[in-house]
Amino acid sequence: MSLAVAGARASFLPSSLAASSSLPRLLALPPSHRRPHSSLASPPAAGSRRRLRVRMARTESTGVSVGFRAPEFELPEPLTGKLWTLDDFEGNPALLVMFICNHCPFVKHLKKDIAKLTSFYMEKGLGAVAISSNSIRTHPQDGPERMAEEAKLFKYPFPYLYDESQEVAKAFGAVCTPEFYLFKKDGRRPFELFYHGQFDDSRPSNNVPVTGRDLSRAIDCALSGQELPFVQKPSVGCNIKWHP
Repeated sequence: MSLAVAGARASFLPSSLAASSSLPRLLALPPSHRRPHSSLASPPAAGSRRRLRVRMARTESTGVSVGFRAPEFELPEPLTGKLWTLDDFEGNPALLVMFICNHCPFVKHLKKDIAKLTSFYMEKGLGAVAISSNSIRTHPQDGPERMAEEAKLFKYPFPYLYDESQEVAKAFGAVCTPEFYLFKKDGRRPFELFYHGQFDDSRPSNNVPVTGRDLSRAIDCALSGQELPFVQKPSVGCNIKWHP
């Protein structure tokens, strides 16, 4: 399977771990363009042009400890109409739960790479599911019909579920998109939180290539029974849009 997209080449894993992993290299996406914004200050001198950078509101994932048990859920998949529950992933040794949405620039920055990374690891036994909990009263672009379109467009290999009541997001303690929860279990034990951190260091507003380094290392460790060899960094994104 090829995990390449256009851009500069970057590895999922650091060189110290690359030799022990079969994960191919991912080509980084080019950084998103920043849009000009009009200034409220005095106008620029004649003949000159002035541009300000738009700064997106950033929210960091917080407050959930390693060992936290995965909450039960039952949510619909707009693309198929199927109801999914936690029990549907009973046969997987590890489960990745992602809170995402359609409109957030932080999610848009990673969508293609999230699909590629999860597809690769699902072939190795990982269970994966994405959930959108945003209020469609304030953000109709995150509604079920658009979710189904997104799932088709980006060829998500995982179910993309709609949390209309927002109760599932609250049960997980989710606060931002994207937010990643990686659970693992031994045998028939309940899923327990193993990793709650970022995809990698790339952001829409920096020039860091998208690699999936942090999340891929965590998944490798979860599937191989190893402890995490690095400090978890919180995921950064847009805040979940709660019902008014």
